[in-house]
Amino acid sequence: MKKKTSSVERVTTALNELNISTQVKELPQSTKTAAEAAIAVGSQVGQIVKSLLFQTRHTKKPLLILTSGANQVNEQVVGDIIGEEIKFASASFVREQTGFAIGGVSPYGLKKKIPTFIDEDLLFYQIIWAAAGSHNAVFSINPEVLVSTTNGRVITVK
Repeated sequence: MKKKTSSVERVTTALNELNISTQVKELPQSTKTAAEAAIAVGSQVGQIVKSLLFQTRHTKKPLLILTSGANQVNEQVVGDIIGEEIKFASASFVREQTGFAIGGVSPYGLKKKIPTFIDEDLLFYQIIWAAAGSHNAVFSINPEVLVSTTNGRVITVK
């Protein structure tokens, strides 16, 4: 078996510290996209959590949006909710703020505390799947547990 990366270990440690009962799975195939992840874990695309980092346009602050794999974030809608325009963060900003590369950003084990917003559509499922620090590591979680342990604000993103 392949040795876990430090990013995956960071996520595993964070999950354990929060007493979240789940197992990080490192898969032989990529889970970088929602479609790839859904195939890899045998779920619907909507059950995949896309962890997307955005940046506020004027204050340059990061915000993490955890959205359903079936949805695209409407930047105008989210900007109206938070009171400031947002834009997708650059790859370097993502790594600097989260400690993860794009495609492996996890809601847990973040390098810094980042305001988190959760797509209300994720709450339609019993189990959802999120990235665990690399492009092929994932874990399953109940959406209510995701909300309570990330202190995420549930919003509409579309």
